[in-house]
Amino acid sequence: MALNQFLQIDRDTYPYVFMKNVDIPLTTSGPGVVRCNVYLPKDAVPFGSQTYPVVATYGPYGKDVPYSVFHRSSFDEVNPQHKSAHSSWETPDPGFWTQQGYIVVRADERGIGQSPGRLDALSRGTSESFFDVVEWCAQQEWSTGKVGLLGVSYYAATQWSVAARKPQGLAAIIPWEGFSDYNREAVRHGGILADQFTGFWWSRQVLPNQYGTPGRVERSWGDPTLEGDLDEATRAQNLADLTVNTARYPFADDDHNRSRVFAVEDVEVPLLSVANWGGILLHLRGNVVGWMRASSPYKFLRFIVGRHDLPFYWQQSAELQRSFLDCFLREDDHAGWKTTQPRVYLCLRNKDCDPNNELNQPGRPESDWPIPDTQHTKFFLTPKRTLSTVAAPTTDTCTYDALQGDPIQFHYRTTSRLELTGHIIVHLTISASRLTPDDAPPSDIDLFVTLRKLDTQGHEVLYTGTVGDPIPVVKGWLRVSHRQVDDSHPLHREYLPYRSYARTDVLPVLEDDKYPVDVELWPTNTVLEAGESLILEIAGHDTQGVGLFSHQHPEDRAPSTFAGLNHVEVGGEMSWVSLPVIPPRE
Repeated sequence: MALNQFLQIDRDTYPYVFMKNVDIPLTTSGPGVVRCNVYLPKDAVPFGSQTYPVVATYGPYGKDVPYSVFHRSSFDEVNPQHKSAHSSWETPDPGFWTQQGYIVVRADERGIGQSPGRLDALSRGTSESFFDVVEWCAQQEWSTGKVGLLGVSYYAATQWSVAARKPQGLAAIIPWEGFSDYNREAVRHGGILADQFTGFWWSRQVLPNQYGTPGRVERSWGDPTLEGDLDEATRAQNLADLTVNTARYPFADDDHNRSRVFAVEDVEVPLLSVANWGGILLHLRGNVVGWMRASSPYKFLRFIVGRHDLPFYWQQSAELQRSFLDCFLREDDHAGWKTTQPRVYLCLRNKDCDPNNELNQPGRPESDWPIPDTQHTKFFLTPKRTLSTVAAPTTDTCTYDALQGDPIQFHYRTTSRLELTGHIIVHLTISASRLTPDDAPPSDIDLFVTLRKLDTQGHEVLYTGTVGDPIPVVKGWLRVSHRQVDDSHPLHREYLPYRSYARTDVLPVLEDDKYPVDVELWPTNTVLEAGESLILEIAGHDTQGVGLFSHQHPEDRAPSTFAGLNHVEVGGEMSWVSLPVIPPRE
């Protein structure tokens, strides 16, 4: 390992060797370097004789920003076994993992922290530089040559894209709650810009870490820039502003978005995808669909509940992670990943998922996903505002104000236990008209669809969302101008319609014309007992349960385009929802 002028080595202060500001030369996305911290077991080469497998991360939150500073309230609740002097948000804790016989490498993304260059998060350059990081880790004298990837959210999303590039040395990945499709899951829900979280995340969690930003020490936000701070104009030149670009480039075939597309089918390394049922607005779909698309001979899908930050550090979670990495990085399959582990293991949501019982939800192994004996069952929307397995003989029109009005709801009360696990399609016959004769007609329709559960007393059963907020069962969206489905595409499924979201596939929306559309709801699970109810809710705007992930961009959601009345035709087979009913297990 070549030394550099900024390298610091501490062999005595911590229960591991700490190497700070190690240069990693870039070749794939170069020229240039990114800088990392390396955390080694005490007996690792070059200070001992042992080599170890590596767990690596590459991301935008600053390798030197303490977890306790980045998100104090979250850090206070983390499992104490995963708290050390170098704990960092959403990444493996070096204090824990070096004790398990792993080396931890934590790299600053290009343009972040101590890594010079242009900051262009989630871009092709991100995966190219991460590729170089992985290959570098495999080649170091302290490494066995095997590298695993482990992390939450951003540190999970980038695992999919770098694994698709097949860097030498990559032996296993664990994307723990991380989207695998930037356009469909992170920034555009059904073609609608998900601007609020992107803006919050970018301004609060990414920009403060940009390379060259002054004032870090004063804010306890890492160290001063090694080569010196940069002025505001230079930092602006070195920045691809994600909040600006997500609004500027609305279509999947825009160059900005196409550069972020990769083939998940190219992922071939052993894969453990961990999906959270509560991640209904950011990560959930990506973990499920990513697992479905990956070509890995050894691939496993696990479902959890709870917030997105804490479960990663639970004791049983760490054991799951360690046993998987032991199998594929150390050839120690003590947990049976190559022999007895089920491909899919569910967490069944048959009670409220409040913080008091998140660790005690029942589970069940399955052989595949979607579950092979799923009964995709149509429930028809009726004029009585109910859902019925029998189509109503009469038809009617249900109307709501697209931007200001209350949503419309359709109820189903079950007489026996009902498990729903899988993918949901809501088929609607929809049209739009102006509010008054003097108004301009709407030229598009945004559909916001929610599935809710009520207990036997009529009270809504709420689950834990990504940031701990109360959420419904699941949500889905569609901009009606993006209604065209490509049923010839290899990714198309009847339960998972494929849309390109390309500029070339946009269709007109004309006043009073009725359009049949299929709205994809994200995959989900809920279990109803006799006397409990489902509600299908349809609106033209965000409703309860959206939290930080709302859709409010003034241009993308312009009243001049969407203001008006939306009309849903019900009765007969005009509108229905296809629910993934799981037959009772013996």
